[in-house]
Amino acid sequence: MTAGHGDDLPHAVDGHAVGGSARHIPVLLAEVLEALAPAQGDLIIDGTFGAGGYTRAILATGASVVAIDRDPDAIAAGRDLEAQSGGRLRLVQAPFSTLDERVESAEGVVLDIGVSSMQLDQAERGFSFRADGPLDMRMAQSGLSAADVVNSFKPGDLARIFGFLGEERHAGRIARMIEARREKRPFERTLELADAIETHIGRAPKDKIHPATRVFQALRIFVNDELGELAKALFAAERALKPGGRLAVVTFHSLEDRIVKRFIADRADVATGSRHLPEAHARTATFRKAGGGVTAGDAEVAANPRARSARLRGAIRTDAPARSSDFSIFGLPKLPSPTLPGTGRPGER
Repeated sequence: MTAGHGDDLPHAVDGHAVGGSARHIPVLLAEVLEALAPAQGDLIIDGTFGAGGYTRAILATGASVVAIDRDPDAIAAGRDLEAQSGGRLRLVQAPFSTLDERVESAEGVVLDIGVSSMQLDQAERGFSFRADGPLDMRMAQSGLSAADVVNSFKPGDLARIFGFLGEERHAGRIARMIEARREKRPFERTLELADAIETHIGRAPKDKIHPATRVFQALRIFVNDELGELAKALFAAERALKPGGRLAVVTFHSLEDRIVKRFIADRADVATGSRHLPEAHARTATFRKAGGGVTAGDAEVAANPRARSARLRGAIRTDAPARSSDFSIFGLPKLPSPTLPGTGRPGER
């Protein structure tokens, strides 16, 4: 790609995302740029293009960007920015877990995990219970939908999904309610499910969040295999980054942060062989930690409440060969397969 300056890009670092909407503010932007340290001529992979906030800021430094997103709407919205980039931006519609298949090597990788505000704002995408829409939640707009899960999975499987991915303490009660309710009429709309949960569980005056919040989070994570995708993307980043390349990952809840923290700790750990351990156990660090978890300051949280739960972790690639992808380091439980029960294939709507 051709390197150049970002001054020719409109609103290159104005905090706005693709489309110019001030609502889509990239979280921890200054901290992410500091962690990546992009320079003119560098190639950075933005694995979660979303509304384009990080990509714009990286382009403004003179670096080139390969921006990946599995959401076709995000890619379509970014085409104007791609056209204005002078060849320094390439958009790719794909899961970020395949980032090493899109770029042979790069100086940096940034990942912003979770649903984008652009997706939440579109009621027809079915991510939010604040506006009525189809119970969908699919980032790639294909495969198993949230409605498929709610209407076809066994109560025990639903309880496991809600309990682990949503950390919902009423997971069993909600799963049994769903089973009884769907026998009369399947769930098709977001507000149908949200209202049913609120009616069944109730809402105490001191509750700060809607009773359906954790269930919706769990369904979104499950439908999009967000934790599995994150784990695969970290291994892919290890393979794609050059020696000295920088990894920056922004997460929004403890499940995601735990995966990133465990990955960096494992990859920064050096084990040596001994007379008690086979030589095969000897290994060298593939990353070194670049600070602890960084959180947003009061001013950013006041300007962008979404930043309140954000945490940034960074690491720098060593020159050691990438290790094998050992998913056991994450300690993830076995959850139901994201396929329609009895079919062995992803759901289609």
